Amino acid sequence: MKILPRKFLMKIFISLILLLVYCEYWIYYIVTIQCNWPILDPINEDTKVEKTLEDPLKIMVIADPHLLGPRKGHWFDKLRREWQMRRAFQTAVTLLQPEVVFILGDILDEGFYCSSQELKTYTHRFQEIFSLPDHIKLYMVPGNHDIGFHYEIHPYRIYEFAKAFNVSGVQFITVRGNHFVLVNSIALAGDGCFLCKNAELHLNKVEKMLKCSRTTNNGECDENSKLEVFSKPILMQHFPLYRQSDMECNDLDSAPMPVKQEKFKENYDCLSQEATYHLLNQIKPRLSLSGHTHHGCTRKLPFDGGLEITIPSFSWRNKNNPTIGLGVFTPNNYAFTKCPIPKESTVILLYILGVVSILAWFQYMSFKSRRRQRIKCM
Repeated sequence: MKILPRKFLMKIFISLILLLVYCEYWIYYIVTIQCNWPILDPINEDTKVEKTLEDPLKIMVIADPHLLGPRKGHWFDKLRREWQMRRAFQTAVTLLQPEVVFILGDILDEGFYCSSQELKTYTHRFQEIFSLPDHIKLYMVPGNHDIGFHYEIHPYRIYEFAKAFNVSGVQFITVRGNHFVLVNSIALAGDGCFLCKNAELHLNKVEKMLKCSRTTNNGECDENSKLEVFSKPILMQHFPLYRQSDMECNDLDSAPMPVKQEKFKENYDCLSQEATYHLLNQIKPRLSLSGHTHHGCTRKLPFDGGLEITIPSFSWRNKNNPTIGLGVFTPNNYAFTKCPIPKESTVILLYILGVVSILAWFQYMSFKSRRRQRIKCM
């Protein structure tokens, strides 16, 4: 070790630290800073909806974080995934400055069978990872990993989750004339269960409010059932609307080919066909946003010319190339895009190349040092 002075070893140590900092911190800024908010196209304006003087609303959407619980996954896996989500989310919020953030379900991985104490721990971890400044609002919908599939739901579990994360069966949110309808997908089974019945009542109220705001010649309407500004709503839920498979999805973050061919099971992989058409007839959204499949998809809605966009899982445990949804909305127009965040394969490759480069440099400097020693001896 005489040929390796302390100064030389310190350089190797500093190089490894810089590699670690780049791969675990700076790469999130370098990738996310390349994302831009989509630009509204005047050609896409809905001429049936009046313009307002309000500034366009900027929203950020993620889906399926799947925070690991105490049973599944190694402790290092949990630590790694939560660090990745924290850095990706906080970097995106810092650089992009959204006004509203939506999370489309499966916030927890083991929520539907964790204990009350475990749920409290879950809630604390969630608040640390997805913390936001006071001026940015956060809204969520539950997913099947949060409260269970329809056959697994229990009133107490739903009560606990709703209390911890401030969610309900149906939420109607208005921000600057833009209306968002957040729906619990598990409550759309249509079998009259305690959860479904409540959701149906709320959806009926939303339907009446939208219908009364759209038309003025309706005897069933009064001033209390009308919106100040009418605009076609944005539907948000965990399950995608009914589709046979992901074969029609060609996004960069869509499922790989073998997965694309897998047939969807109604009320398990997507909403049932009946629930989909009923929901679309009630809400008539201009855009539907969903998660659940862990892969991205953009497709036309069955009618009314709107789009459905599925957001992939925000966890690198489920997706090598996660993306974040970015939307700009006015009452009569919108634009939506997806922002890529670092691929896990890229981070691993950078680690391999970085370590190999440092070792190669180490060997080169050792060779030079030995050569100087031989020259001195001569």
